[in-house]
Amino acid sequence: MKFFALPLVCSFLLFGAASLLISAQAPSPAPAPRNAPPAQTPQRRAADFLAIGAPPDPAAVARGQKIFVPTCGFCHGTNATGGESGPDLVRSVIVLHDNNGSTIGPVVLKGRPSKGMPAFSSMTPDQISDIAAFLKSRTQAAANRMEYKIQNIVTGDPKAGQAFFNGPGTCNKCHSPTGDLAKIADKYDPVKLQSKLLYPRTSRSRGNPEEETAPAKATVTLPSGQTVTGILENIDDFNVSLRDSSGDYHSYPLEGRDAVKVQIADPLDAHVALLKKYTNADMHNVLAYLETLK
Repeated sequence: MKFFALPLVCSFLLFGAASLLISAQAPSPAPAPRNAPPAQTPQRRAADFLAIGAPPDPAAVARGQKIFVPTCGFCHGTNATGGESGPDLVRSVIVLHDNNGSTIGPVVLKGRPSKGMPAFSSMTPDQISDIAAFLKSRTQAAANRMEYKIQNIVTGDPKAGQAFFNGPGTCNKCHSPTGDLAKIADKYDPVKLQSKLLYPRTSRSRGNPEEETAPAKATVTLPSGQTVTGILENIDDFNVSLRDSSGDYHSYPLEGRDAVKVQIADPLDAHVALLKKYTNADMHNVLAYLETLK
């Protein structure tokens, strides 16, 4: 027994020494820094990028809005963008330079009698602080367009829109509510549908059969009298380019000795022409009518 005990003890000692050596060589994890700042949210990163400061406490914003709307909304608008007689506070230097009521407070408490603003001397510091939070939220929303939320834009009269569609707009000459426009309101949301009305050429989509509009065609007449026809690729003040039926690309100058003449046939020309005829009511009414096509 004594003969075998010594090698066994040595084995344990060697194993222990090796473990200590490996532990000494392995890097230990870095300790977590004390008072480490919390991970930034996308909203906070955007605010830092735009240098508009941290967003105010949502609870304070809600309280401030409840005070602002009945007290200040008649003159300055319920969203602080201007009302019956008061200016837009979202662009106000006083509001932009405010820090928790530091510049807003004196104006609220003393008023501006020369400009028709009464004093609200009974307001408490907490109420002023909440109003300041609400106004700060409005200025930040105006600066941070990435957080902008589109409100309901379907505000027109569908019947008036249908009358325009079949009457002065002459839309029914090319479109049919039971044909190409059937269920169009299911295909596009109101924002996308309105953009197609107001920006017809920029909303043209190629490569997507469900959205693709018939392309514009160009006929170019060369100085020699030869004509080349194809799908219009681009045209500006200096050049016109097209792709012929074989898929070959052509580009021609519109100025100089070799200038060509060009005629363009675009199915969207009627839409572009309508932009000069639309009234604000017409645009909203047509959108409201198209939203009924589901």
